Amino acid sequence: MDMTRDGMKKRAKGDSASAGAELHTYLTEDQELTLVSSDYSLLTDLYQLTMAVCYAGEGLAEKTASFELFARRLPTGFGYLIAMGLAQALDYLEKFRFSSQQIAALQATGIFDLAPTSFWQLLATGRFTGNVWAVPEGTAVFANQPLLRVEAPLWQAQLVETYLLNVLNYQTLIATRAARMRDVAGAEAILLEFGTRRAFSPQASIWAARAALAGGLDATSNVLAALKLNRLPSGTMAHALVMALAATEGSELDAFTAFHRYFPGAPLLIDTYDTIAAATQLAAKVQAGEMELAGVRLDSGDLVALSQKVRSLLPNVPIFASGDLDEYEIVRLQTAGANIDGYGIGTRLVTGEPVSGVYKLVEINGIPVMKEALGKFTYPGRKQIFRHLEKGQIQKDCLGLISDDANGSQPLMKLVFKEGDRLQPPEPLSEISQRTAQSVTSLPSETRRLDRPIPLPVEISPSLQVLTEQTRRSEGAIN
Repeated sequence: MDMTRDGMKKRAKGDSASAGAELHTYLTEDQELTLVSSDYSLLTDLYQLTMAVCYAGEGLAEKTASFELFARRLPTGFGYLIAMGLAQALDYLEKFRFSSQQIAALQATGIFDLAPTSFWQLLATGRFTGNVWAVPEGTAVFANQPLLRVEAPLWQAQLVETYLLNVLNYQTLIATRAARMRDVAGAEAILLEFGTRRAFSPQASIWAARAALAGGLDATSNVLAALKLNRLPSGTMAHALVMALAATEGSELDAFTAFHRYFPGAPLLIDTYDTIAAATQLAAKVQAGEMELAGVRLDSGDLVALSQKVRSLLPNVPIFASGDLDEYEIVRLQTAGANIDGYGIGTRLVTGEPVSGVYKLVEINGIPVMKEALGKFTYPGRKQIFRHLEKGQIQKDCLGLISDDANGSQPLMKLVFKEGDRLQPPEPLSEISQRTAQSVTSLPSETRRLDRPIPLPVEISPSLQVLTEQTRRSEGAIN
């Protein structure tokens, strides 16, 4: 492989002579860049493939390896995480294959010219044949607790890392933020996911909608996501409609009347020009029996003062608010006495500080391994989370080995994939959202609060402590 600066530039541009016609046949400047399941195997980082080459060449590819996916620390201001994304992770593993065309494209890059024949045989005939243990979606977890463990031949367990981290990290972030918003807004508030235009990609917008619903939100404005999830999409209208119809049909009230004619069950956006004037005109229509309003939406201005005034004019009409809202802003509005019945939540739900989950080797060929680098320490061995509950409240968590006795605690990690086969069909979203709600209510109040939350302490079992010391002293410790 040409590792000179010029060589790396050529490969980065895709114009290396060794790439040849076969590479360009597979990747002919695909401007659409749409992800389909047949692409899953190539959606990985290059170093996963180069490591697999080494494993094949050194005779390690089929050795059984265990990798665990966890977050070393929680995002700033978070007291917990809500595990999410398992359904899509398992779907990925079910479909994990390399086609002959994909293999030809890899070969045409020239990067793998020295790869042994056994590597190409693995790709050509391989599929995911391992086991997966995971906490159920909607479960509250903490730092250093594995959301998922892969037990599989080393080459397989290595190649799936990138995709698993992508789907679990992102959906866990969205589900956690949604759960926090539901927690502070209360059970009666209507919470709508409006984040599609600010999600990091079209694919991410689908995952964000799913995770938001599973985390406790009521509906999404994303039509494709809603229909895929067997839900009704929900939304209102934009300022453009009000301006267009007001300009061509005479007035803002004419715009409201026209939209209401076609969608009487949708809230009206009333802050395009003068919120109070719009509410006053609508109040007159309602009082005259000419219109029954399903709700009004405020998207700008002083939401506290405006909502109070609108409530006085339209006392029985639900008021929705939107505009860069998050859990902190919801609390501020509630504390200030805003009269708001529901919230449309977008940018701050689908973006923000990431969940920086990692995927680390914990055992190879029955040998426990660990990493000791400063700030990146990992515990060795295959682990289980033991949760002690009393009257539905979490008392403590213990991170131990799979061989530890539960001692009356609840083991959280379940076997969900056995020898390459999924053990249960995907859970309904309603069950996951219910589990999320139960998980949040089971947490201590100091863990749920927004202001300097205190994560639940996680104990380390005596057997895991012993194994850690033994592994640290052995030559197997990875630095």
